[in-house]
Amino acid sequence: MKPHVLVVDDDPVVRDLLRRLLQTHGMDVSVLHDGSGLRRRLTLERPSLILLDIMMPNCDGLQALKSLRDAGDDLPVIFLSGRVGVTDRVAGLEYGADDYLTKPCDSRELLARIHAVLRRRGRVPSAAPEQRETFSFGPFVLDFTTRTLVRNGTRMELREGEYALLKIFSAHPLTVLSRARLHDLLHGDDYAFRDRSLDVSAWRLRRVIESDPSNPRYVQTVRNKGYIFVPDAREFSELDAVPEVA
Repeated sequence: MKPHVLVVDDDPVVRDLLRRLLQTHGMDVSVLHDGSGLRRRLTLERPSLILLDIMMPNCDGLQALKSLRDAGDDLPVIFLSGRVGVTDRVAGLEYGADDYLTKPCDSRELLARIHAVLRRRGRVPSAAPEQRETFSFGPFVLDFTTRTLVRNGTRMELREGEYALLKIFSAHPLTVLSRARLHDLLHGDDYAFRDRSLDVSAWRLRRVIESDPSNPRYVQTVRNKGYIFVPDAREFSELDAVPEVA
């Protein structure tokens, strides 16, 4: 399983450099431009590790990490910051970071630190403390604590993106969600919106949960509007849907 690193930094140049470096060395990478959206992002995807800047607008890295740790989330975090003082390093570690590097840093050292933290903590993403009950539909049970989908007692193979999309659908049953709204719930403004990318994600999810993906029962398309999740798999009429979430 490839490590998945979430890069949280307000500098687009830094984000792009880190993305290319980590992807070149076999890691999956996603990015976030601000610490204020970190906890929300982690409800949708669980990376193996977070690379977190400190000096960011709205919510700095220290505040973001404190919020995570106060919520009981122990996801591995490495600070990658331009602050070089001992006081800053100590503060970062006391807030619960696993390591602290200063910018600019040698790419080999960064990779070594990431692998060292992953070895200590394990590559499996830590579970967020979600207090939600399981969600059942048809023969499936979606478990938010273990982040798994089970069908008649058998665990299904589900990618992070597929889990994130299904989690959103489970929170909005019988609600028409436009592609733009789904993109916002999945990614915020970190990625350019493309209809095609969402259609591919929906198609992949259908391959997991639908008996006939070309004739879906659960994840249905509403022409010229978006998608709707029908958990009881009944015959859907547009009259049954609640208004579209814009």
